[in-house]
Amino acid sequence: MKTDLIKRLVEICGENNVLTDDADTAPYLKEWRGRWTGKTAAVVKPGSTAEVAAILKLANETKTPVVPQGGNTGLVGGQIPDKSGDEIVLSTSRLNRIREIDPAGNTITVESGVVLQAVQEAAEEAGRFFPLSLGSQGSCQVGGNLSTNAGGTGALAHGVARDLCVGLEVVLPTGEVLDDLNKLKKDNTGYNLRNLFIGAEGTLGVITAAVLKLFPKPAGRATAFVALPSPEEALALFDRARNSAGTGLTAFELMARIGVDFTTRHVPDVRDPLSTHYPWYVLMEISSGISEEDARATLDGVLEHGMEHGLILDGAIAESFQQRADFWRLREGMSESQIPEGGSIKHDVSVPVDRVPDFLAEADKAVLAIEPGSRICAFGHVGDGNIHYNISQPVGADKAVFLTLTEVITPAVHAIVGKHGGSISAEHGIGQMKRGELAEVKSPVALDLMRRIKKDFDPEGIMNPGKVI
Repeated sequence: MKTDLIKRLVEICGENNVLTDDADTAPYLKEWRGRWTGKTAAVVKPGSTAEVAAILKLANETKTPVVPQGGNTGLVGGQIPDKSGDEIVLSTSRLNRIREIDPAGNTITVESGVVLQAVQEAAEEAGRFFPLSLGSQGSCQVGGNLSTNAGGTGALAHGVARDLCVGLEVVLPTGEVLDDLNKLKKDNTGYNLRNLFIGAEGTLGVITAAVLKLFPKPAGRATAFVALPSPEEALALFDRARNSAGTGLTAFELMARIGVDFTTRHVPDVRDPLSTHYPWYVLMEISSGISEEDARATLDGVLEHGMEHGLILDGAIAESFQQRADFWRLREGMSESQIPEGGSIKHDVSVPVDRVPDFLAEADKAVLAIEPGSRICAFGHVGDGNIHYNISQPVGADKAVFLTLTEVITPAVHAIVGKHGGSISAEHGIGQMKRGELAEVKSPVALDLMRRIKKDFDPEGIMNPGKVI
């Protein structure tokens, strides 16, 4: 049966685009941090929507499970097959065409395998701006960004992936194609079907193309890296910056000192912008549609207020494009910099913005009570309440032993998130990592609706089984 399946997949995509040798499939079977590893009957790489449709139709007929995969940058295991070897991986990497750029309508239509950075560059060439920005933007793909409803550093001003999508093309498990590549801002003709697939992590179908929103290119940006005594001062500074800049406040990233230590220690060409060490930092960026001078004047006003009111202890302003890039490299390197420090128990959570300081204080107390030597590396998008609350093992600890504490630490952290009305998954998704916890945070009615939708769309259960619900 498996041999016949492979033969039919080859007939659809061509021999070079159906991978079965272990050496060829290996890169698709391991999550980049090494937490999940699976097996597969084949990795199939369709080059068109029609080929995706033929693959899913075949999979549905043969009841073959399909795991859609983009750039394999996901952090919750949603893109990795199980260990049975019965599932096939559908890689979208060959669906990599930019179909259309519409500067007048401020949209770009791309296939799901287009790398996020390529979308940013295409927008730049057209004199426009695409705001979704992630540390993995050089390898993650649009389909994965939409399937996980990615957030990133640009969410403060422009929203998450869902907010940036106008239309979708999706292949359903039956092989039917939903063509909803709509560029209209106003279209009240029934249910908004595209939002069912955004954030569904490939459990309802395969996104093959999308219409994304573009924005006017900022005329100027001003960026500062500032030190603060605590998250309370960061919150007060955020309030001032938001009131002064409005939607021009395009980034406000909070970082603990230990994150700066890790990043300057392990990420090449990254240095501390300040000569003195401080407990907390904020990377703040203000954009202007008028000029560089206008952005700088607004930033200066915010910083002056912060210094006068004791919110800011020290700071540096980027005086060149390179300095701005250096500031951002420090922030974006924080995830990878934790790998050499050993075991890390990670949480992607969100709470209401005004609860961020309380959450951090309570979570720190709970974690240190469980493992006193833990090194807590908290950072994230404080402007939208999204904190990456990561805990590195004590110095000299056994990695495997420390990671067993996940079963104690994570429930404790998530309980505090729930107490403050937050979410256990802010921007990374559910995947296989948080599937067991979903029932604890979703109401029975919500879970029942999700299961009914899944059953109606995918009655044979072939789409990314074992993920989300």
